Amino acid sequence: MAASKEVSKKKSSVEKAKSKAQPLAPDEQAPNPVWFKPVMFGFMLLGLIWIIVFYLSGSLWLPVPALGQGNIFVGFGIMFVGFLMTTRWR
Repeated sequence: MAASKEVSKKKSSVEKAKSKAQPLAPDEQAPNPVWFKPVMFGFMLLGLIWIIVFYLSGSLWLPVPALGQGNIFVGFGIMFVGFLMTTRWR
């Protein structure tokens, strides 16, 4: 009984190794890494928060006072990076 469990374990590990070694078909694409989706949504949220802080700060021109109205472009630029990442999401 124990020998059959060992054989099944060996087969499963061999099958796993074979499945990992097989290359993807030309029409298949590898899935994204685990970090991709949180980073993508993080960029979009960070840009949105940047713009909200700018509008709520009033005459203080936060988050970067030297940029003034340029803070809007920075916020949209950060959001744009997140939206560009959506084109690579699988």
